[in-house]
Amino acid sequence: MKLMPLYSFLQGDLSKIEKALEQAVQSRSSLIEESSLHLLQAGGKRIRPVFVLLSGQFGSYNSEKMRNAAVALEMIHMASLVHDDVIDEAHVRRGRPTIKAKWDNRVAMYVGDYMFARSLDIYTLINDPLAHKILANTMVELVVGEIKQIEAKYRFDQHLKDYFRRIKRKTALLIAASCQIGAIVGNVEPDIHRKLYRFGYYVGMAYQITDDILDFTGTEEQLGKPAGGDLLQGNITLPVLLATKDQNFRSKLERVHEGMDPSELNDIITYIQTNGSIEKSWEISNRYLQKALQVLDELPKNKANKALRNIALYIGKRDH
Repeated sequence: MKLMPLYSFLQGDLSKIEKALEQAVQSRSSLIEESSLHLLQAGGKRIRPVFVLLSGQFGSYNSEKMRNAAVALEMIHMASLVHDDVIDEAHVRRGRPTIKAKWDNRVAMYVGDYMFARSLDIYTLINDPLAHKILANTMVELVVGEIKQIEAKYRFDQHLKDYFRRIKRKTALLIAASCQIGAIVGNVEPDIHRKLYRFGYYVGMAYQITDDILDFTGTEEQLGKPAGGDLLQGNITLPVLLATKDQNFRSKLERVHEGMDPSELNDIITYIQTNGSIEKSWEISNRYLQKALQVLDELPKNKANKALRNIALYIGKRDH
């Protein structure tokens, strides 16, 4: 199942969003513009803009207002990716060199800052104090999530609740905000935009858990980076935490360190793939997805509702 056909009726608006993103990264600095376009042209699912547009369909849909919200939220996401790659010392994203790899850390950090600033500039075109408050709170939590991830690197004694709080901040809240802000810009009733926020939160949690599973089960071609890359960078994800109940495995895991040869991870990756941790992780992801689907049952039935349902089901079936 491909993602794009699930919301093909948005294709016209998504094409305009793509052009608006290219315009948004234009700069008097050729270096900023070239490096920003490098990331933008690597592609991506544009999940956050899609959720903005679909949520707006529950209200009075204004294409230009929706586009401004979608572009601002996608640029915040892109900025966080640029900063992530610096923190994680990542050299490849979506099969292409990262900005930090092609230029350097300083360029990457300022390009990320530029994208954040441009996103806020575009967001001022949305004249709604509640939408501004939601985005401000989301950005605060996003940064806290990034810091928490740095603090938790190579910490193998952390609890599941630490992991869930981290992915909530790093991933789920921005997806939830995309749904809620899209609905607010569409002037929906408060009850509906709050429900769409809950839908986005549950889908965002499932989305990140799925990504963390695929880091161990996907191929390098599918991932755009070597399998087990998160663990090598010290990011302790759900499959790893579930596997640490085995003390023998945990003692091997605690020898993982920054700069080690990726081939040294082979036994650890194989164990995680075969000890049941992957299956348990899928079960947890599916619980979040079921909660998301239950929220959709409470919302008006329209083509946007159907598309949101199909996207949630797509997330649950990615290479599963």
